[in-house]
Amino acid sequence: MPDPTHALDHAVVSAEVFSLRPDYRAALLGVTGLSPGPTDAAGEALLREAESAASAALAAGPLEEIPHVAAWREAYRDFGAKPQRTRHSLEALLRRAASDGLPRVNRLTDLYNAISVLHLLPIGGEDLDRYEGAPQLVRATGDELFDTMAGGTPSTEHPDGGEVVWRDDGGVTCRRWNWRQGRRTQLTDETTSALFILDALGPLDDDALEAAAAELAHRLVALGDDVHVAHRILRAPND
Repeated sequence: MPDPTHALDHAVVSAEVFSLRPDYRAALLGVTGLSPGPTDAAGEALLREAESAASAALAAGPLEEIPHVAAWREAYRDFGAKPQRTRHSLEALLRRAASDGLPRVNRLTDLYNAISVLHLLPIGGEDLDRYEGAPQLVRATGDELFDTMAGGTPSTEHPDGGEVVWRDDGGVTCRRWNWRQGRRTQLTDETTSALFILDALGPLDDDALEAAAAELAHRLVALGDDVHVAHRILRAPND
């Protein structure tokens, strides 16, 4: 069984990323003892709640004017991405939730997608058993490997130089900060140990970030009798 505390203790955000966005914070949850599986009744209910919340948020005004959505659009421009072409995960989920509905993937992915929409912040999930080393948020050189799907076929690609990526010792695990996660460490119906990353920029204060992490942890604990959750916040030095 992987040690989530070790992964969290050695997680880093590079100085180059903090230079780009000094207001960035990440809440990390390392979780073991999960009982995985497909979408279940509890997950379905939470997804429907999130879909209703997304519809209400979009009815109140343009999605682009939601403060945390706007902040992430700005962050994408800061490292050279075009937010209209590669939408950050929060914006993509809100748009999907309010139109076609959120995807039903598996109980772990369903849970963090719903919490992402309900708390209006990007969240990613990785299988700790498939992780190599500790999570690192860096600006890519362009030589790193990222395993993905292209036209329904497994494919390997490289991030753009300067792109903000999450990676481990085996390569990139998520491109463009929180845009697209890789296949190697994706959560599945068999995942029993996971890493969750909650991304926050200035418009989302520490209390709101902690509330999202606390709800996610609370709901994860319900997914097994032996669930253990380790928690850490990464922030800029002297913040």
